[in-house]
Amino acid sequence: MSNLSETQQRALDQLRELTNGGSDEVSIGVLESVDWNVERAAEAIFGGGPSTSNRAPTPPPPPPPQRRPMETFQVDDSAQNHNQPVSNWNTGGNSVLYTLARPLFSIIAFPLHILSSVFRFIFNILRIPVPQFRFSTLNFYRPLRPRPSHRGGPDKWVTELEEELGAVCIGKLRGPRGSASTSAVEAGPSRLTARNTQSDDPAEGGKLLPDFKICGYEEFLRTCQRELKVGCVILVTEEHDDTPEFKRATLTNPDFVKALYNNNILVWGGDVRDIEAWNASEKLQATTYPFIAFVALQSRRAPSSSRSASNSQQPVLTVLSRHQGKPYPAGTGPTSTQAILDHLDRQLLPRVTPFLERLRTEQRERERDRQLREEQDRAFQETARRDKERIEAKIAAEKAEKEAQRRAEEEARLAQLRREQEAAEAKRKEELRMDWRRWTRKNVAGPLTAAGGSLRLAIRLATGARLVQSFAPTTSLTALYAYVDAQLVPSHFAPEDDPTVVPGGSGSGEKAIESQIRAVGSAAEWWGFQLATAYPRSEIPWKHGVQLGDLDVLKGGGQIVVEMLGSPRSSVEHSNGGTAGNVDDDDSDGYKTESDEE
Repeated sequence: MSNLSETQQRALDQLRELTNGGSDEVSIGVLESVDWNVERAAEAIFGGGPSTSNRAPTPPPPPPPQRRPMETFQVDDSAQNHNQPVSNWNTGGNSVLYTLARPLFSIIAFPLHILSSVFRFIFNILRIPVPQFRFSTLNFYRPLRPRPSHRGGPDKWVTELEEELGAVCIGKLRGPRGSASTSAVEAGPSRLTARNTQSDDPAEGGKLLPDFKICGYEEFLRTCQRELKVGCVILVTEEHDDTPEFKRATLTNPDFVKALYNNNILVWGGDVRDIEAWNASEKLQATTYPFIAFVALQSRRAPSSSRSASNSQQPVLTVLSRHQGKPYPAGTGPTSTQAILDHLDRQLLPRVTPFLERLRTEQRERERDRQLREEQDRAFQETARRDKERIEAKIAAEKAEKEAQRRAEEEARLAQLRREQEAAEAKRKEELRMDWRRWTRKNVAGPLTAAGGSLRLAIRLATGARLVQSFAPTTSLTALYAYVDAQLVPSHFAPEDDPTVVPGGSGSGEKAIESQIRAVGSAAEWWGFQLATAYPRSEIPWKHGVQLGDLDVLKGGGQIVVEMLGSPRSSVEHSNGGTAGNVDDDDSDGYKTESDEE
């Protein structure tokens, strides 16, 4: 039985009273089979239903709903006024009447239940349908204060309370909580026209109500637990004559309102005719109205042995005190302003405030530790992020450096390849050009030297060697250039090894050379040199179809200088000159020039 909730324990007590005792295990089994419904359990015990032999198997009952932690309170009545009467018929309400009248109804109805059970048993044996008689069930055992069906909430009740009293909740004035000054809690303009015009205290400017929390009861309890504040639950019912006096003398009392507001006490209220307030009254076990209860977190007094030691150290939401009954006479009534204020100032706040302040200090320390851990985590994450960025930047730089090095090596390789290709191409062209010079030496310069003529020319090569050769006036300028070009063949090429076939071309003699010049597109690029007279200097450019006799600078002979175009070639530098003509080392060419005269 220790694992039963308060609702289940209350249902078991009601069934025990209806049956005038009995086995608790049987009662618990019957209640579990009917989902802890007392009326159905009583009907099952007293034969209110068909015989068990004809009934279909009862489906297994659903598991009991999980209880919320807020529904379990510890009752702290150490500071409660124990001289208060247990029951008050004028103000006690229907709950006390129901509690006293329930055993009497059970005794009167017991013989009727036995007779009803006998008749039902006989009818079931004879397979006769059981007639349904009026009042054959336990409908008259329903509580005299049934569960209300009205779904009005705290917001509607507070609005109606403001309209009824012509007052305004102090929280709507936006005054700072915990302020000791009274100016912060004076009533201001309201949305109701006549609200502040009917003021009992002109100095205050209008009536004030506590700052009621507009939320559900469970949410209110969670707020008290989360914010570590004292909660005040106010329950009333319009069925009692003391409710108007309580509203006028207590709820709108400025001292009561300011005490709750300045001490940061959260207030929640409602009419028990509403479902939310009715649930609160059931959980707080309110039997007399008006009803005021103060709740707050407190340490556990006697933790059960089944709970762990860690859970026993956790504070639990506790009912600190309950005040119920008449608000008069003033100063002595359980719900009068003076009695409530004296209880707050002398007992409740001095006893509860240090514990809540210690919890707040621990909460602030935990929050500070949490913030410190968050800052450390953020700093660690920031450091990790910077390290990651630095590593990534370093990796990227190394990667870029490697890529740049790879590109540079690739460009160098390609440049080297191009140079090698250019060198190979230049070598191939040079070899081809040398083959043409050798061919020219054998096929053009050789016959030209053998022919001779009346036009005697002295030719000074780029190497400094001088050649004296006679040409016929009808010799073409191409033949003269070919003769000079043949002199550029290095000495290690023997004349007898010169090719007789045109190298890579067609034609023969001068025509083959002229076709190559046209293919190259530039005579200077093909020859690689130019001819000029020594003194006065006059260039003799190559032209097609020009004869030596037609050139004025060469009439009667002369001295010609070979000028290489560009840098001197290695083949020329190592050349020992030609062998087709006569070499005059002492410059005796048979002509007198101005240089010779000097």
